[in-house]
Amino acid sequence: VQLQASGGGLVQAGGSLRLSCVPSGGTFSSYGVGWFRQAPGKEREFVTSISWSGGTSYYVDFVKGRFTISRDNARNTVYLQMKRLKPEDTAVYYCAAGRGARFDNAPVTNPHDYDYWGQGTLVTVSS
Repeated sequence: VQLQASGGGLVQAGGSLRLSCVPSGGTFSSYGVGWFRQAPGKEREFVTSISWSGGTSYYVDFVKGRFTISRDNARNTVYLQMKRLKPEDTAVYYCAAGRGARFDNAPVTNPHDYDYWGQGTLVTVSS
């Protein structure tokens, strides 16, 4: 399974974007999905994760109240709605999918717990 992340772009501070993550060559309805981001010169960091059912999600503190992860398994798509964007949100955003019930119980923050990754989509927030 390969993942395709899309929806990035240039937006002014305070604006919104919605990212999408779609698998090619398969389905990820039974997988948990996470979003990570990597800013220039920085390490990749966890943003949010969601269980396979969509019933459980977790967020890193600096996006709580601004970002929302959701999924539509009928459409085989996971979304990341981002609001009130800040210049420090500028990064390449990656979606990733992983197996296991751990997505139901805690945020899955370790990249090594994911089996499949997308190519990333660039989000640039201007001040």
